[in-house]
Amino acid sequence: MRRISFLAIPAAFLLALIPGTASAYPNPGTVTGATTIHDPTMIRTSAGRYLLYGTGGGLGYRTSTDRIAFSAGADAFSTKPGWWSSYATEAWAPDISYQGGKYLLYYAVSTFGSNKSAIGLATSSTGLPGSWADQGTVYTSTTSSDYNAIDPNLFVDGDGKWWLSFGSWWTGLKMIQLNPSTGKQLSTNTTRYSIAARPTGTKAVEAPYIVKRNGYYYLFASYDTCCAGTSSTYKVKVGRATSITGPYVDKNGVAMTNNGGTPVLESHGRYIGPGGQSIMNDSDGDLIVYHYYDGNDNGTPKLGINLLNWSSGWPVAT
Repeated sequence: MRRISFLAIPAAFLLALIPGTASAYPNPGTVTGATTIHDPTMIRTSAGRYLLYGTGGGLGYRTSTDRIAFSAGADAFSTKPGWWSSYATEAWAPDISYQGGKYLLYYAVSTFGSNKSAIGLATSSTGLPGSWADQGTVYTSTTSSDYNAIDPNLFVDGDGKWWLSFGSWWTGLKMIQLNPSTGKQLSTNTTRYSIAARPTGTKAVEAPYIVKRNGYYYLFASYDTCCAGTSSTYKVKVGRATSITGPYVDKNGVAMTNNGGTPVLESHGRYIGPGGQSIMNDSDGDLIVYHYYDGNDNGTPKLGINLLNWSSGWPVAT
């Protein structure tokens, strides 16, 4: 075997070999067209069309037939539900799924920095803009709450039980059990579980998303500062558990309720503050779908999509 002098290898290449360094993270896959978005959630219909919704207005809509070229359409809601006005005028961080022959859209209504918030639910037979029927509020928080009812994510377990994770800041990420027949909280279990928190330092953890792979539940979350353009410090971390309600721990065994979390995506090059993520299973594997701020375009928020590799037992963006 030929000996290689590390002195002859560029420093950038060496950094790329070290897990956790910025250059170790992949660039997003190629997407074109209407790619300005925040907090994207995406699903593929039986006909092969991708439906994507994101933060803003009545929930912004994008669509694609090939996962590369995206076009914009009307917002999810042509008329905003009246109850929104008690919380805000725009909706945030939607979560789209298909259950029991219909599309479900959970989302939040709030103002930035406030914990007076509400999670709403809408249903549709097609998932298309203008087709969503308002089902009202699912869960709320007030200015006296120690949690925030935003960034919802539905998880349906193999035993048929429904769970909703949500939250940010204050005392961290929470979870409640839902009634599958209504999509709202199960009356026989009103426990609000804590699944991730940062008890010391900044409280900034939000945007939970849970999947089950290889016998483990994996909790993805966004950490640090969103929505500040090129000054954003958002990043995605993950932990796993053997029970849906936790405890979730990172690769080093640190609990996610105690500042834990293994990095999945962080800022690198022009791709600043990746986060607001969702996970989607597609024909070629699991995707992490997220936004980042483009350092080459004045910090414009854009769509990022990468495949995830699970071969190590932990998700690695590729």
